Amino acid sequence: MPAPAHRTRLVDSVLLLTERPRPRTVAAWPHAHWLAVGTVCLGAFLGQLTASVTALVFPALEQHFDAGFASVEWVALAYLLVLVALLAPVGRLSDTVGRKTMYLGGFAVFALASLAAGFAGGLWVLVACRAVQAVGGAMMQANSVALVARGVPAGAMRTALGIQAAAQALGLALGPTVGGLLVAHASWRWAFWVNVPIAVLGLLAGWFLLPRSRREPAPTRPAAPARPVEAAGPGGGPRRESRFDLLGLVLLAAASSSLLLALSTAAGLPLPGWAVLVLLAAAGAFTVALARQEQRADTPIIAPGLVNTPGVRAGLVVALIGYLLLFCPLVLGPVMLDSAGVSAGAAGLVITALPAAFAIAATAGGALLPRHWSDARRGRAGALVTTAGLLVLAVLPVSPLLAPVPLAVAGFGLGLLLPANNTLVMRSIPAESSAVGGGMVNMVRSLGTALGTALPVLGVHMAGAGAGGRAVLLLLVAAALAAVRLCRTGRPRPAVRG
Repeated sequence: MPAPAHRTRLVDSVLLLTERPRPRTVAAWPHAHWLAVGTVCLGAFLGQLTASVTALVFPALEQHFDAGFASVEWVALAYLLVLVALLAPVGRLSDTVGRKTMYLGGFAVFALASLAAGFAGGLWVLVACRAVQAVGGAMMQANSVALVARGVPAGAMRTALGIQAAAQALGLALGPTVGGLLVAHASWRWAFWVNVPIAVLGLLAGWFLLPRSRREPAPTRPAAPARPVEAAGPGGGPRRESRFDLLGLVLLAAASSSLLLALSTAAGLPLPGWAVLVLLAAAGAFTVALARQEQRADTPIIAPGLVNTPGVRAGLVVALIGYLLLFCPLVLGPVMLDSAGVSAGAAGLVITALPAAFAIAATAGGALLPRHWSDARRGRAGALVTTAGLLVLAVLPVSPLLAPVPLAVAGFGLGLLLPANNTLVMRSIPAESSAVGGGMVNMVRSLGTALGTALPVLGVHMAGAGAGGRAVLLLLVAAALAAVRLCRTGRPRPAVRG
């Protein structure tokens, strides 16, 4: 027997599952959607600030906890692994619970985990806090693209996604400076505590400025119990009520964990040499098992109907490549500059050229292109510009005077590519699956970030900062050329399974 309506409303209120509407004055303002975009930008800024700040505290953590780099590296890897595993399922849950509710909950979890991380008394306690922090990050990131894409007029989507990308780039650009100052003049603990006031501000702003994403059903008179209607299963018979795809979640986490562990082991993690081959084989096996599981699951974590859409499939690959190209130079650049005798402070200023140019292009670079160009054409242009910048960077001598220009060119190209590509993906996804689609975009973004963090370490470990670094840069050039080929126009679909 269904629960009484008043009891259901009470439970929803206790669990904070009832989304609050915006104040009437905010909702009535014609440009209120830009306030919502600004709120989403707080989460985008916070996520990337955390990523770039954390990398700066590794030396301090090694000294404080008397641990090697291979152990300290898990402060970053734990966050990325949990984030990759949860983005898609959190996106699916958000379509039911409500994107605003999930997004605000993400700010709360992120703030509490950041506060606890600053008080951590042991390295593995810190790693655990980072894993919890990633839960909050997943709750924000899985909904950010969907909140923007479905909260602004269609003609403003590309601009809004560009502003969001600029907020991410600003977090990336400020992270090295902020992290260096905090470690030098305060403590590594402040690299985590700095997140708390930003998260609290985002929680308050979202409460008042984000529109509801889930409408509560109007109360109706009690009806006689009806016989449940079962959907047809694959063989024409009745299908059981859909359940959460727990096996898909486990396989996704296992596949991504095995891949990152393999790369970390090859880059110096203290595991036997044969473990690399075993982990790579396990990653492949888990990926195949995941693909089969998602084909037969009632509510798959990674919806095959979305992934198999040409515009979405190619766009997700381009998103992964784009964030690989964005993060890899941020990790590789300081290592190559340090090998050339450049100080850490000067190296930080040089590397800032890439995310700063990315922010400029993501915000205003599209205005420099012909207005009649499609998003696919804009994406191809951005990928070509990125290719040129990375190619020049790969052949130039390592110098703080020469490196900023090609870095800025590459960053500018990425600022054109990623907003246009994300727009293509979201326009190819039905509105009812927007949070799932946004979660998949952010999932591949996190995979690109993880690969962009691990690849430079692997290249430098195998061939040194000079030859290894240039080999990695040439690999990035090839990836950028692949992105040129993959940029294409997506076609919106009315509905997909899962």
